[in-house]
Amino acid sequence: MHYSRGDAKTYARANMKGIWAAALLPFTDDLRIDEDGFRQNIHHWTEDLGIAGIFVSGKQGEFFSMSLDERKRSLEIAVEATGTRAQTIMSCSDQNFDVVIDLARHAEWAGADYIVVHAPTLHFVHEHDETVYRYYETISQTVDIGIALWSHPDSGYLMSPQLCDRLADLDNVVAIKYSVPRPMYAELTALASDRIQVSTASEDEWLDNILELDWKLYLCSSPPYLLQTARDRRMHDYTQAAFAGDAASARRISESLNPVRDALKRTRPAEKPHAHQKYWQHLLGQVGGRVRPPLLELTDTEKAATREAFEQCGLQV
Repeated sequence: MHYSRGDAKTYARANMKGIWAAALLPFTDDLRIDEDGFRQNIHHWTEDLGIAGIFVSGKQGEFFSMSLDERKRSLEIAVEATGTRAQTIMSCSDQNFDVVIDLARHAEWAGADYIVVHAPTLHFVHEHDETVYRYYETISQTVDIGIALWSHPDSGYLMSPQLCDRLADLDNVVAIKYSVPRPMYAELTALASDRIQVSTASEDEWLDNILELDWKLYLCSSPPYLLQTARDRRMHDYTQAAFAGDAASARRISESLNPVRDALKRTRPAEKPHAHQKYWQHLLGQVGGRVRPPLLELTDTEKAATREAFEQCGLQV
């Protein structure tokens, strides 16, 4: 770590900025981690696309299909491959609390910049706030690394802005990936942006959140490397224009990406988001690879429809 526990918020405020991407993890034909392919993708994302941070082994990375050792190895590869070009945030999300702490300590040891921990699924619990607060408080007290909270409907509930504001007072809680309706994250921004970075994974809302909420961090999903190429960095470009206060240019650039967004979204089978995004990576020249069970692969027909849309969307490759 490049900071002490007491400096976590200050360090994140100064360094946790820009566009961060949630990494899809490539698997080989025999379903092993494609370590060389993962390194190749990270080099492309950080060198060619200018992505500022890599989110490792989250839901996009299929952590649910990986062993504990594989999750640790994926982090080590990401830290090594990013070098000094970008930062890393390690997903330590798990229903087993000991696994969360084991991964968090490994992230500290391996040189990750931060960790992210998803709000737990709570069985038979109908009032969540105090349980969730004690959950994150215990993690905070156990490790020194900066922690990003993560609230998403997959937990079966959403953390309220008031609970998140309370959690923002914990010493090493530095950010939240708040996958909630916009009124909720706007409220939390007003309550807690003096202590934590508030963000959400929607690229569709990113520009408005820069211009209207003064956000500096996109945390994070796959569009940063699915909507861009080394020759066509329009997400990067509209972000920089918005950061500079040039709203008109930012909107013009962002709107020019609508055909790419449409092609990506309308060809994605509802049950196959990972496989579809990995195939899109393949079309971009990145390493997509296989998905692991229980996820489903694309059919040849689905691949053909995706390729046709890709070729017509106007993305320069």
